[in-house]
Amino acid sequence: MDIGALVEFRLHGDRQLGVVAGPEGKGKWNLRVPSGHVHTVHPRQVSYVVPGETGLGIGQIVAFSDRVELLVAGADLEVAWELLQEVETPVTPRDLAGLLFDQVTPETCYAAHVLLSNDRLYFKQKAEAYEPRTQAQVEEIRHQLESAQRKARQHQQFMQRVQDQLRQPRPNPWQETDRSRIECLERYVLWQDESADKTQAQELLRALGYKEDAQVAQQLLVDLQLWSPYENLFLRRSGVPIHFPEPVLDYTHKLLDAPPVDSVPRTLLHHLAAYAIDDPSTNEIDDALSVERLPDGSERLWVHIADPTRWVQVGDPLDLEARRRATSIYLPEITIPMFPPLLATGPMSLLPGRQSCALSFAIQLSPLGEVVDYQIQTTLLDTVYRLDYQEVDQLLETGVEPVLERLWAMAQQRRQYRLGLGGIQIDMPEASIKVKNRGEDLHLEVLTDSPARALVSEMMILVGEVAARYAQTHQLPLPYRVQPTPTLPPAEELERLPWGPVRDYAICRCMQRGELRVSAGRHGGLGLDGYAQATSPIRRYSDLIVHFQIKAHLHGQTVPYNAQTLKELLMTLESATGDAVYLERQSVRYWALEYLRRHRDQPQPALVLDWSGGDPVRPIVLLENSGLRLPVRLDRPVERGDMLDLKITHIEPSRDFLILKEMA
Repeated sequence: MDIGALVEFRLHGDRQLGVVAGPEGKGKWNLRVPSGHVHTVHPRQVSYVVPGETGLGIGQIVAFSDRVELLVAGADLEVAWELLQEVETPVTPRDLAGLLFDQVTPETCYAAHVLLSNDRLYFKQKAEAYEPRTQAQVEEIRHQLESAQRKARQHQQFMQRVQDQLRQPRPNPWQETDRSRIECLERYVLWQDESADKTQAQELLRALGYKEDAQVAQQLLVDLQLWSPYENLFLRRSGVPIHFPEPVLDYTHKLLDAPPVDSVPRTLLHHLAAYAIDDPSTNEIDDALSVERLPDGSERLWVHIADPTRWVQVGDPLDLEARRRATSIYLPEITIPMFPPLLATGPMSLLPGRQSCALSFAIQLSPLGEVVDYQIQTTLLDTVYRLDYQEVDQLLETGVEPVLERLWAMAQQRRQYRLGLGGIQIDMPEASIKVKNRGEDLHLEVLTDSPARALVSEMMILVGEVAARYAQTHQLPLPYRVQPTPTLPPAEELERLPWGPVRDYAICRCMQRGELRVSAGRHGGLGLDGYAQATSPIRRYSDLIVHFQIKAHLHGQTVPYNAQTLKELLMTLESATGDAVYLERQSVRYWALEYLRRHRDQPQPALVLDWSGGDPVRPIVLLENSGLRLPVRLDRPVERGDMLDLKITHIEPSRDFLILKEMA
């Protein structure tokens, strides 16, 4: 470079103009800039030498820059590209200067260089020249640039909405374009370091002035009123579909507007009163009980099960969606049904004041509780009374309802019959938790076995035995529930344990997991040689299969599932059902911990159930106020059956973290 030449160079990425003052050391140059400073640069930093312009003073450089800015502002590079693109001719800044400005001067050459070097659309640099891009290339780049600009605008608008919402919250201020950024933060909270969105989420937090931390992101979602302060992260992580797809909802509405013709004959049981017993919060009513006095003075027990196959056909949209869900999921804060609620809590259910379709099991028992005769019929019920467990317990206590009295007597006969066959009775306290108002209202009740609950439980087990017996008699493939017979501790060892939860816990630890099979096998826990759940077809897909199979056979139709297809289907169902059970358990545990957090200053009475690893200072305890079973570490040995008073020293429900210590 000649001394006095005007050159463009890059300093920290910025474009600068300077005059060459002379060489500096090996291969470097000193450049004087308009501020009067001298910068030493390597030739690689020099991006353009302005032709024909030498010896400019500081004021002249500024004037030169101003003239160039005017030329650049008034130039239309697209016009030049259109002319050159037709002939596919490379162009230099000098060539472009003549084309755009009709003259070649230092100012026009440098203005042309600025236009070409800034351009990302029309030309691409190749050595000292610039080649015009094709029409297709320009359109693609234009699309990319517009997309990037749109995303940048959306990002800025999202950041502004976040700031506005934090300053003055209002309902639903978000746009559809915000969804991806919100979900990015959500996934970071849920999966933390394993999240694929970690980097993007941290960039968002950094841009908002927050610490790049998953817990900070969670609090931000709460502050923005996107999440509850008590958000169930287990539910979020599960990915369980809470809402039904639009095609399924559309199909549901069509069914309700034009109900299909019932494909089977039904017996009208107008002479029977049916009692539907369940929790008061239950909306899917899928079973009811009756007792019929026969002419010879004997009694017939009826168990009526809701018949959703009146509305669902194998392979239709409702069936496929129910199969995908596998089961209804009951969480403290939400119920996620297997069928759309309009059907599940409406015409599918056994509701008072309307005629309901059912699959009814008419059963006669011996005085010992053995099934001596049964029939299965498709029926219509028109007299259903709804009762909750507490009401039934009160009616049984007062003895004012003879039908319930007979049902309770039959249930007791059945339980003794099963226990005589090797069945096992376990009554461990369980927490029933109801959550409303996004977690602000939390009610916890510890449930134990009551007459009403035992009554319903025995009747449901009885139907499972009859369904299995019918299928075995007629060689129908069904989803049988099979459980290995447990190996219990010796009777004298069990008798040494305190009666109640301590003894039940010891038995419970001996139980093995059940499984679904297409052929009958013994259910060791129930004491039955065959058992197929059939009492919750609105809530469990495996029960719905039982209805499809039995109902088809009853009316001389081909059963929908052969053994092989059913076996393949059950593998999918067991996986989905296992995930649902895990979600239910973890959710109950989370809300039980949240309940304890809100009552952390209260003493926690605890029953010692067993020792963890046989260590008497590390017992497994039952917290009587919440039904939780968990290990604790003590400073002294304890015995099974001891009562302790514990206090909470640290608790974080969202992290499943609880530390308890014994009170002095």
